[in-house]
Amino acid sequence: MRGVALHPDVLVFFSRIWQTTCIAVRSAGEGFVIDSPVYPDELEALPGVLEQAGFPVSGLLATHGDWDHLLGRLAFPDAALGCAESTARRLRAEPGQAQRELRDFDEEHYVEGRGPLALAGIQELPVPGHLSVGSERELELHPTGGHTADGMAVLVPWASVLACGDYLSPVEIPALSPGGGIDPYLNTLERLAGLVGRAQYIVPGHGSPMNREQAEQILVEDREYLSALRAQGSEAPLPPGRRTAAQRRLHADNAEHIGAAAAPRPATRPR
Repeated sequence: MRGVALHPDVLVFFSRIWQTTCIAVRSAGEGFVIDSPVYPDELEALPGVLEQAGFPVSGLLATHGDWDHLLGRLAFPDAALGCAESTARRLRAEPGQAQRELRDFDEEHYVEGRGPLALAGIQELPVPGHLSVGSERELELHPTGGHTADGMAVLVPWASVLACGDYLSPVEIPALSPGGGIDPYLNTLERLAGLVGRAQYIVPGHGSPMNREQAEQILVEDREYLSALRAQGSEAPLPPGRRTAAQRRLHADNAEHIGAAAAPRPATRPR
């Protein structure tokens, strides 16, 4: 697991799988870990690395409810896990889903020895809203949706860093998961455009941090892709630099997703 400092109060770590990011933020003796690395050895190393760097962990935050962003509890089992109200509702509606998907990942990738993922006692955070870090600073929490039905972006104003979850990725095309859709995704991109304008560094859920200009270019490309996806379905062109075989498979899933959403429902027999 590699890491980089974006600011004296912000560290970013990268998992070996999917370039998944994990962000540590601190201020005045308090700190939060946003999202998580994936592999057990990365999670085991994280507490020691943060302690050595002088980053306290007062709590954990998840940008959304996909399983690969919820693993902070495996590194910090006693820490509170906070998420948007929309994510808390999703996790309640899908009991055990994250754990099953984690088990499937471990079986597919021959990962052994991982302990159980405990998600009880999640703290619901009002979004949009603010979360205090230390006595004088606050994180800004902004709603996201479209990739999934839930989520939040986290702005660190004093460090000029935006953690945007699974949006604005330089390595992945927009992904429409169950509960997501083109219209809410475009609404999120509109909201993120204003936040990107306030940030020096933008940290996606997957991929390296970007400067403002790079993130703005990704935002334009993602808008164009989603508009083409709506109009052309599977024939829509993929964004430049994101045309790998893996992204073409993801694009096929997107086309199937919008096709299923647009399909007429069978008529019901009058009673």
